[in-house]
Amino acid sequence: MSQYDFTLKFALAQDDTDPEAFVERLLSEGCDDALVGVGQYGRIALNFTREASSASKAILTALSDVQRVIPGARLIEASPDFVGLTDIANLLGFSRQHMRKLVMKNGARFPLPVHDGKPAIWHLATVLTWFRDEKGRKLNGALLEISRVAMQCNLIKETAGLDRKISDRLRQLLV
Repeated sequence: MSQYDFTLKFALAQDDTDPEAFVERLLSEGCDDALVGVGQYGRIALNFTREASSASKAILTALSDVQRVIPGARLIEASPDFVGLTDIANLLGFSRQHMRKLVMKNGARFPLPVHDGKPAIWHLATVLTWFRDEKGRKLNGALLEISRVAMQCNLIKETAGLDRKISDRLRQLLV
């Protein structure tokens, strides 16, 4: 068993916009290993520290627990996944400036961002894998594993409504 730290953010159904109503039920029905955040109207966030045999089991059981208690909840984001340079630098113990130099120096060899703007955003799993494989950096295995699963959750959520023909053709062109 390993311990995994992750956050799941949800939008509540139109008629379930008061997240306070779910806090006690979440805690009594499987989410007693989560800090529940209810600061934004119509939203709920759960910051888990869950023991499980794998990262996928940790996130899947957490998603199942939340869906059982709040059936209309829709996943907004699973994290850790989306990160900027400052986030990466903090995780790896670098300064932001050093991280920026690494990105510039490694150019096309550094993972492509998900969003190339101000700020640029990457999937944490791709960056951690690059540091492990290209730079020989020792990493927290649980962080890499949970970031991979969080990335998969976010990608699947985002691609759920795609036209199958278009997505198949794009896959041929882009992968």
